[in-house]
Amino acid sequence: MPALTDDPQTPQPLTPELPPTAPLPPVPLTEPAAGVPPVTDTAPALADAVARLAAGSGPVAVDAERASGYRYGQRAYLVQLRRTGAGTVLLDPVPFEDLSALAAVLAPEEWVLHAADQDLPCLREVGLVPAALFDTELASRLLGRERVGLAAVVAENLGYELAKEHSAADWSTRPLPESWLRYAALDVELLLPLREVLTAQLEAAGKLEWARQEFEHVRTAPPAPPRTDPWRRTSALQAVKSARGLAVARELWRAREELAQQLDRSPGRVLPAAAIVAAAVALPRTEGQLVRLREFSGKGTRKRSGYWWAAVARALRLPDTELPPRRAAREPGQLPAPRAWGEKNPEAAARLEVVRQTVRDVAAEHALPQENLLAPATQRRFAWETGPRPTAAQAGDRLAALGAREWQVSLTAGPLARALAAL
Repeated sequence: MPALTDDPQTPQPLTPELPPTAPLPPVPLTEPAAGVPPVTDTAPALADAVARLAAGSGPVAVDAERASGYRYGQRAYLVQLRRTGAGTVLLDPVPFEDLSALAAVLAPEEWVLHAADQDLPCLREVGLVPAALFDTELASRLLGRERVGLAAVVAENLGYELAKEHSAADWSTRPLPESWLRYAALDVELLLPLREVLTAQLEAAGKLEWARQEFEHVRTAPPAPPRTDPWRRTSALQAVKSARGLAVARELWRAREELAQQLDRSPGRVLPAAAIVAAAVALPRTEGQLVRLREFSGKGTRKRSGYWWAAVARALRLPDTELPPRRAAREPGQLPAPRAWGEKNPEAAARLEVVRQTVRDVAAEHALPQENLLAPATQRRFAWETGPRPTAAQAGDRLAALGAREWQVSLTAGPLARALAAL
C-alpha cells in the first residue's frame, strides 16, 4: 500500500461515515402538567380566572373550539387560555353575556395562537381582541416548513406528540367529556415554549421582522365581505344546467339557511347539498315527486317536505325574467379567470406568467412558500393592472397599494421590475 502523504493532490482514504442517527420519536403528551382544569362557566369561576391571568406574566396562549359542521355559524364554544404563573383556563363563553373583565386583562398582551386567522373571528365575537399576535403556524410557514399543523410543529420543535382525535368534535356538547377537555388543555400547553423556539429560529434566519409584519397583518385583517351569490357555492352545482334549475337551487339554499339559523344547526345537517342539486336537476312538479327523490328520503327531510316543496314551488312560479343567469355575476372588483386572460387581455396574461415565475424563484431563494411571499390574488391583480415595464419604485408602490407588506415589497419589487422589463 503506498504511504499516505500530506500532498493535497494525493487522494486520501475516506473516513467511514457512521450511519445517521434516526431522530427519536416524539414523546406522547397525554396529560397537562397540572392536570385538566375545571371548566370556567360561572361568575365566581370567571372572576377567579381573570384574577389568575392578571397575576400571570408574559404572552397568553390562546385557542378556541367551535362546532363547525354541527351548529350554525362559527361561534366559540370553548376558549383555552394559558399564561406563565396562571396555569390553564378552560372558558365556556356561552353562559356569559359580558366578558369585558377578561378582555381588559388579555387585550394589552401578546397572544400566541396557531392558525390565528381561524380563531380570531370567533374570539372577536365574544369581545376578545389582542393588541399583538404571534402565530406559530405562520411562523412555521415563513421558516419553510412543509408540515405546519400544530401536532407536526410541536413534534418537530419540542419533541412531543399531540393527539388530534377531537379536533372535529361537536364542542357545543354539554357537559364536555373529560377526554375532550384534556385535549383542549393540551392544545395550549406548549404554545408558549413553542413561541420561544420559533422566535429564535426566525431571528437566526433573518425573518423575525417579516413574521412581525405578517402577524400584524393577520391581527388587523377586516372580515371578508359577503359574497354576491353565496348559494352558487353549493357543492356539485355544476350539474344543474338550466336557469329554472338554478332558481330551484337558490330557493332551496335560502330556505335551508333560514331554517338552519332558526334551529342553530349546520346547513348541511338541515338539508344536504346533494338534495338541493337533485331537486334542481329533476325539477319535480309536485311534493310527492320531490320526496320520491332518493336524496329526500331521510326521515328529517321527509318530515319537512312541505317546507322544502314550498321553496321549490316558488322557483317554479318565477317568470323567466327573474331566473338567475347561468353564469355568476362577478364579485365587485373581481378579475376574469386567468384562463380567459389570453383572449381578454393578452398583455396581462404574459405578465402573469412572468410574475408567477419570478415569485417562485424569489420564494425558493429565501426558503418560503410562494403564496406567503406574495399571495396569488396579489400576483394576479399586479399582473392585470400594472403597466408595461414598471420601474422598481413603481412596482413597489403598486404592490404596497395591493396590501403587500414592506418585507414582501422589498424582496419582490426589484425582481419583478427586471423580469417585466425583459418582456
